[in-house]
Amino acid sequence: MRRVALALSSTITDFKTHSPTAGTTSVAAGTPGNDATGSAAPSAASSAASSAASTPTSGAKTVTGDSVDTRWGPVQVQITVTNGTVTKADAVVFPSGNSRDQQINAYAVPALNQEAVSAGSAQIDTISGATVTSDGYIGSLQSAIDKAGL
Repeated sequence: MRRVALALSSTITDFKTHSPTAGTTSVAAGTPGNDATGSAAPSAASSAASSAASTPTSGAKTVTGDSVDTRWGPVQVQITVTNGTVTKADAVVFPSGNSRDQQINAYAVPALNQEAVSAGSAQIDTISGATVTSDGYIGSLQSAIDKAGL
């Protein structure tokens, strides 16, 4: 009986409540991403961000995927495509409503960005400890790749 009480109290203290729309981070296109603490300037995601952002003269185009709602908040990815290849990927919206979100995404988002560029597709692995963010990232990444016509 003692073990059951201990396990139950451990489970209760680890339970995380979170509003899916509160505490998200949005980084405007053309601004640097997160610093080492995982913080970025918060703002609301706009519907205009889910369409193609721009087409620079260098032959590269920037495309923003659809925002994907997760249980911890929305995730949205923007990619840069040059000559039919993904050359840059950035999560522009991701959960950061509390210190745990910031801690997880400080390592998960850069790893996902790098993995997306390396793979050149949405066929990437999820990041251990950041499964929910990874799943949202992959969904938004696939949307951006589809919009880019890849």
